[in-house]
Amino acid sequence: MSKRIVIVGAGPGGLAAAMLLAKAGADVTVVERLDRVGGRSGTIKADGFSFDMGATFFLYPRVLEDVFAACGRRLQDEVDLIRLDPQYHLIFENAGELRATGDAERMEREIAQIAPGDAAGFRRFMADNRRKLERFRPALEMNYSGLRDVLTLELMKLLPLLRPHASVDNDLKRYFADPRVRLAFSFQSKYLGMSPFQCPSLFTILGFMEYEYGVFHPRGGCGALLTRMAEVATELGAKIRLNEPVEEILFSGRRAVGVRTQSGEIRADALVVNADFANTMTKLVPNALRRRWRDEKIERKRFSCSTFMMYLGIEGRVDHLHHHTIFLAEDYRRNLADIVDGSGVPPENPSFYVQNACVTDPDLAPPGCSTLYVLVPVAHRTGAFDWPAEQQLYRARVLKQLEKIGVRDIERRIRYEKIMTPVGWESEMQIYRGATFNLAHSLGQMLHWRPRNRFEDLEGVYLVGGGTHPGSGLPVIFESARISSRLVAEDLGLAPRWSTQSAMAPEFRTAMAG
Repeated sequence: MSKRIVIVGAGPGGLAAAMLLAKAGADVTVVERLDRVGGRSGTIKADGFSFDMGATFFLYPRVLEDVFAACGRRLQDEVDLIRLDPQYHLIFENAGELRATGDAERMEREIAQIAPGDAAGFRRFMADNRRKLERFRPALEMNYSGLRDVLTLELMKLLPLLRPHASVDNDLKRYFADPRVRLAFSFQSKYLGMSPFQCPSLFTILGFMEYEYGVFHPRGGCGALLTRMAEVATELGAKIRLNEPVEEILFSGRRAVGVRTQSGEIRADALVVNADFANTMTKLVPNALRRRWRDEKIERKRFSCSTFMMYLGIEGRVDHLHHHTIFLAEDYRRNLADIVDGSGVPPENPSFYVQNACVTDPDLAPPGCSTLYVLVPVAHRTGAFDWPAEQQLYRARVLKQLEKIGVRDIERRIRYEKIMTPVGWESEMQIYRGATFNLAHSLGQMLHWRPRNRFEDLEGVYLVGGGTHPGSGLPVIFESARISSRLVAEDLGLAPRWSTQSAMAPEFRTAMAG
């Protein structure tokens, strides 16, 4: 009889695990609270407009390519990945601009336009981080079941390379003197919901990966990629049940034996949790059953920032904007301090990010229209700021900020609008404190110190997603699914039929290399 596995949540990690475990021969059921797959990375569709809700681009295809290959598929046959060049347009308020590209010669020219002395640092940065990723990648791909897995000779040898007590910004000073150039290689720490002035220096690899492997737009958006993953999982035998929130996790002692939904009980030999870690533990698992991750400990943990979001379907085109535009306010460092360590009050002169996807993928909007995805980093919900009362005032402030990148007179052109605040992320998407990037990635909350893939507080429970090792961001979440799926297969005695061949086709490697 096939082993029964229930996966709670059809987000990126849950869908990757569903593919792998279904391919391994398990009886897989995915239960999803929403009416669509993708979780916070799903698609918003309304009035002919389509928006990615969360992630708006795709990095480092290698991990997902390996997942598809393990299931006998080729990612490039299943999804149309469009490499963007420039990757994004950085605008420094009153201080110039930079069009980021993976083309080394062009990137050096871009840097030289704002900081001539820093151009030579680009290739050194790339060479050093290429070595850093190569050396550290095995540590990101392994399971950590205890402190002994951290205190190994191999990891100790990596410490000088990782410079654990340096921040991303401090590490970048070895290559770039101009703070604007450092921001071009460090704002990526926002993918982890952290400040580059606090984020551990390991994560300079995030910027490196963009320049080395490219920034991709999946045709139809990241949500379309996840929809295809759900289809492949179904083709492999997994069952995906939408509009089915988990009301209770069933236990026999400390062992999870299934879930209860409005449709009844679903029994399982293993439970894979892809839902938000802190929200799931505090809402669905009795505190008395947990030892290491009790409510009191979760409450003390550091969580990432949140986001104020505007999804705007507008009449007309905005072709002067690149696919990705990042506006960095003059008081960017103060912005970050307010967001990470401040009172919870959002910045008065906020930095922001805009995706204008229709310049690449016009089918995301009705003819002659555009989708604008506007993201402002803000603090997670702290109770110090009354978002329901202040939402419209902050909306007006953000629309005014858009004028600084040439998006004017937009109010009268809006045909569809949705706003998400930290309160919305918490209530609508069931994200603890509205911290959209989950637990922060400080040194004390990484590797062994993060909730483990084989969850240490319960039996038969495995974690995937941003709340477990290795952390947040689509490629990293897909890696969490690989780690946890291997553990499930090992513990249940499955004989996975995963392909071990080299996953990436030569032509796709060439495309990634640019």
